[in-house]
Amino acid sequence: MLSLLLCLLPVAVVQADEVERVLFLVIESSEVIASNTRSGTFESVKLKAKEHIEAHETGNAVAVIVTNQRFVAYGVIAGGWQSIRREAGEKTEAIQVEDYSATVLTSKRILSFYGRTGAWNQVPRRLQFRR
Repeated sequence: MLSLLLCLLPVAVVQADEVERVLFLVIESSEVIASNTRSGTFESVKLKAKEHIEAHETGNAVAVIVTNQRFVAYGVIAGGWQSIRREAGEKTEAIQVEDYSATVLTSKRILSFYGRTGAWNQVPRRLQFRR
């Protein structure tokens, strides 16, 4: 019995640290709706004229949408959509979302979004970072 408890203990600890899935996206033709089950709210972001979605990723508590005009993110704790404009000629290379954080790697910048505060941060890419 004791050995069974000891085997299950590490699993319980790992699961306690995980962020539960509380964010879901509904993508429509002219808007994206975030379903925040933590707060019981639905929040939408409207696409602008001639704007279209190129990519999107959703984690347990944060989501990122890449359009031809901007990067838009949503965090369940901060709530609300936050956007940052794309630079001319900027190409998206990778998107990674996990827990409350998101990182977008572009041809010109490294962008990060923290879903607890709803803040975007960015740094220009230097030659040594490029593949």
